[in-house]
Amino acid sequence: MIRKIIQIDEEKCNGCGACAEACHEGAIGMVDGKAKLMRDDYCDGLGDCLPACPTGAISFVEREAAEYDEKAVMENRRKKTGMSRGSDGAGDGAGPFASHPGCPGSRMRRLSPSAGAPNDIPGESPASPSRLGQWPCQIRLVPANAPYFQGAKLLIAADCTAFAYAGLHSDFMKGKITLIGCPKLDATDYSEKLAQIIRDNEIESVTVVRMEVPCCGGLELAAKKALQASGKFLPWQVVTISIDGSVKSMVP
Repeated sequence: MIRKIIQIDEEKCNGCGACAEACHEGAIGMVDGKAKLMRDDYCDGLGDCLPACPTGAISFVEREAAEYDEKAVMENRRKKTGMSRGSDGAGDGAGPFASHPGCPGSRMRRLSPSAGAPNDIPGESPASPSRLGQWPCQIRLVPANAPYFQGAKLLIAADCTAFAYAGLHSDFMKGKITLIGCPKLDATDYSEKLAQIIRDNEIESVTVVRMEVPCCGGLELAAKKALQASGKFLPWQVVTISIDGSVKSMVP
């Protein structure tokens, strides 16, 4: 039958495994470090794997494919559940990354910043809660079509700002989706990825927080180019942090 089904571009796939984790039907597996559609009849064509892919390697196509077999999917799930509960104790809660088949650091998730863990070290003052609202947060890793971008206030911050400015979490990250990067170390142009995020999602505003050093200008330029390329007119500002940890300027 002709139906909608996913297609994986192996050239774009970075082997992170996020799509395999997101596919509840078990249709995607990791083969030789690349994501692969293992069985057509396991793919329901709904695309839960699409927003999980940080490189845009997954798309929909219409082609001849076996009909989705929910019964086979459920049976496969039962087999895997039975294996994970074996006598070796595997699958008994080895942590939040235990079941991730690829790079655990790329697994997409929404966080609850208000639930910051207290600092229970004797003699130490209570820690301020983290305001990071999602994972991953690196510009190069974050999926451009992640659901948390809808209606988001976007913060694009240079890596070093979190260490130079102590109040970054409370003053700038709170209530925003945070993306971080370093144009000098990554040696890449972020503008295309940022433009895609802004263009394809309902972004409410953009704030850029950079250091005063010249190389950080690349981050500001990428954000400006992205805004122009997106064709949208959004409220935006650029905040510059000095190396002594103070706010040097805030424009506009």
